[in-house]
Amino acid sequence: MTINLKSSITEIKGFGPKKAEAFGRLGIFCVEDFLKYYPRDYEDLRNKKNIKQLVNDEKAVVEAVLVLNKLGRGYGRKRTLHLVVEDKTGRMEVLFFMAGFLYKTFKVGSVYRFFGKVKVENGRTTMFHPSYALAEEDSESGIFPIYPLTKGITQKDFRNGIKVALNLLNEFEEDLPISVINKANLCPIEFALKNIHFPENEDSYQAARYRFIFEELFDLRTALKLSANRFGSGREGISYAEGSYNEFINSLSYKLTNAQYKALEEINKNMNSAKAMNRLLQGDVGSGKTVIAEAAMYKAVKAGYQAAFMAPTEILAKQHYQTLQELGLHIDLLTSSVATKEKKKILSRIKNGETDIIVGTNAIISDTVEFNNLGLVITDEQHRFGVNQRKKLVAKALNPDVLVMTATPIPRTLAVVLYSDLDVSVIDELPPGRKEIITKKIDRKDAYKLLVSEIETGRQAYIVAPFIEDSESIVGNSAESLYEEFTKSYSNISCALLHGELKQAEKDLIMQQFASGEISVLISTVVIEVGINVPNATIMLIENSERFGLAQMHQLRGRVGRGEFQSYCLLILGEESEIAVERAKILCSSSSGFDIAEKDLELRGPGEIFGYRQHGLPQLKLADPVKHMKIVNIASNLADELLENDPDLSLKENEKFGNRIKTEFNDSTVLVL
Repeated sequence: MTINLKSSITEIKGFGPKKAEAFGRLGIFCVEDFLKYYPRDYEDLRNKKNIKQLVNDEKAVVEAVLVLNKLGRGYGRKRTLHLVVEDKTGRMEVLFFMAGFLYKTFKVGSVYRFFGKVKVENGRTTMFHPSYALAEEDSESGIFPIYPLTKGITQKDFRNGIKVALNLLNEFEEDLPISVINKANLCPIEFALKNIHFPENEDSYQAARYRFIFEELFDLRTALKLSANRFGSGREGISYAEGSYNEFINSLSYKLTNAQYKALEEINKNMNSAKAMNRLLQGDVGSGKTVIAEAAMYKAVKAGYQAAFMAPTEILAKQHYQTLQELGLHIDLLTSSVATKEKKKILSRIKNGETDIIVGTNAIISDTVEFNNLGLVITDEQHRFGVNQRKKLVAKALNPDVLVMTATPIPRTLAVVLYSDLDVSVIDELPPGRKEIITKKIDRKDAYKLLVSEIETGRQAYIVAPFIEDSESIVGNSAESLYEEFTKSYSNISCALLHGELKQAEKDLIMQQFASGEISVLISTVVIEVGINVPNATIMLIENSERFGLAQMHQLRGRVGRGEFQSYCLLILGEESEIAVERAKILCSSSSGFDIAEKDLELRGPGEIFGYRQHGLPQLKLADPVKHMKIVNIASNLADELLENDPDLSLKENEKFGNRIKTEFNDSTVLVL
């Protein structure tokens, strides 16, 4: 049988069912899949070094004999693997975390080649998670790719698969439009694929890398623009010009901020138009997004339409339901905990049009919910919902206006890429009179002293840990260990433990008890990042704050400072690394979520702080919208130009590209909300 790019990888010599299963875990099923699975690094075997020659923080190749192979304490995969290797000049320690399965791979007395980053400190040389191979099996020289591995696969396996695929490059079709290739000055696809895997030299590698970075950003921009054309602002919709929110705004006991007025005017303009609204409302915690949503719903109802408001948790939905009562409209709450008899009544009211506004969790997208005249759809904390969940809600109406809200500030540089199909309103101003939260980097003893003093005055506190339970391979305090320690040390203070592995009913009960004041201290993981409004909570204590991103800590900080009392965010560092200290310094000196989000993006990169997959977008493999902002602009301009000339990508020269975009960004992955 002749092998081709579409062949199963089991047709590659030496690749049986077990290897195929392992590659399948990485998304590699046919020969062609190898080509777009890019190396995570490269090892330059042209310049091997002795252990004595190694310099701190350099990447190096070392060939040495294994003299010690030892597993750390614990069980299974979580165990740390400790190796000691030596050559004629000295010894080096090699560490693999969470790698118990590798123990039998290494044989004492054998000679291995290791490539990785070296730490030289106090006369001790260590290499962490290097790539490796038996020296006798891998004696090649040159520049070689290093791929992310999984159990059952070696670097040699990967390279063999890549080489088979590269030998079939004559079958690989160029699908980027020729006009785009020429205008962006891109290298040919065959050259790019060869040199991203086995670069001939630095210039060839850079040309290949540029090609694929551009292509990722160009594809993304094109898909989002197509999404905007089909689902976003500009599609035929409803005009709510006959409705007005003035009566509601005038009834408020406070004055809106200038930023709120600006956002409201943008939304009002959308709603008066006969074109559908598809808008993102961004605002820091406490900036007053909800009142803007209330005004929009009030306007829709006064124009004769129903509105739906979907929240990510039941307790948040209940809070919105209570707040919305002041509108003086007929509002119903629908969640999974509503009794069957009451649910039937609510469903009937929604269907016959008695309900003006329905507030709920994803229960409102169930098939049993039928609206009479749904015109406005609002989702709160939009990133907490899957794309299909949001689409199901929109599908319950004919061309509704859509407003999505988030208290997670999206850096402007990233919004250019992720939200090109949405109009964006930003509330970047807090209401006057709010006390600024005092944020401190503090030692543990002083932190708990302040926490206890606040509890003694009748206030409440959060203690947040980076993970649920202790792990041998990860240093830090878990929520479980902190809860055990706190209940022993402060047995007179009511305390509860909250984390994501609890059942939803348990989580809701604990949060309700905390909101009502029955619980004074809530020890939790980040599940409370988006949660309840507890004005009496004045302490947010973040343990091992080095394990949290800036934007995440800012979100956590927003859980306090919601009442009349002075509030505090206390940062306890377990490890005072340079980046951890820098994060703490930034958080202590800034209260702007947007500034912090930009800084977080600079420090951590877009992949870590913003999960593209929760937006239904394919993961960017090489592109970084911050580092590659110039390429973002070039790719965006060329994508816009292409779609302006060929809105459906139906012209012959664009047909192959259009088909690929429709396959990769299918209906389940397009950003509708």
